This record gives sequence, structure tokens and C-alpha cells, in this order.
Amino acid sequence: MSDATPEATPDDAGTPDFDSMTRDIADVPAVEVITTVAVHLMSAAAVNLGLAEEGETHKDLDEARKLIHALAGLVTASATEISNFHAAPLRDGLKSLQLAFREASVVPDEPGQGPGEKFTGPVYS
Repeated sequence: MSDATPEATPDDAGTPDFDSMTRDIADVPAVEVITTVAVHLMSAAAVNLGLAEEGETHKDLDEARKLIHALAGLVTASATEISNFHAAPLRDGLKSLQLAFREASVVPDEPGQGPGEKFTGPVYS
């Protein structure tokens, strides 16, 4: 028998107490929500670029393009709201993904035409 107590105990109807399992979204600072979404976009894009452990099995450049484009829009639009302290690492990650996309492409996009470059401008190595 374990001494650990479950994180959420069911109520009388057998439904878990979700209030005790999650934070109220109103209590989460906007900068945390924005950076969390950006990290999820980065991670998904990296997997679709084939940069994960089993890279080639998950490689899908069309999906990666969409994710990088969305990330570029989010980072560009929110940079002034979340401060340079938070935006700078996101920009660095975005640029790395854009360069990785260019390297992974059989026929690389012209400078300024790659994913997210509509928002960031041309990305050069």
C-alpha cells in the first residue's frame, strides 16, 4: 500500500475534483501563457523537422512550416508585451528552427519566403 495521496480525489458522484488539479487560468500571468504556447510550438516544429530522437519517422516539413509560421507571428506580435528578457530566447529559438527548416528542405525557399519570414524578415545562416 502506498502512502501517497492522489492529486484529485473523486467527489460523491465519482467525478475528480478538477479545481484541485489545475490552476485557475485567471491566475496565470500572460507572459507565462505566451511563453508556454511558444515552447509548445517550438517543440512540435522541431519534431516535424526531424530533430527528435526518431527524427525521420516524424519528419513532415509541411506541418513544420505551419508551426514555425504560427510561432513567428506569436513572437513578433507579443515581443513588446512580454519584454526583451522573455522575447530574446524565443526569437533565438525561432531563428534556429527557420534555419533548420531551410537545411531540411530539398529545395530551400528564397530568402524572405521561408516559414515565418513574413514576420521576421529574411533569415540567413
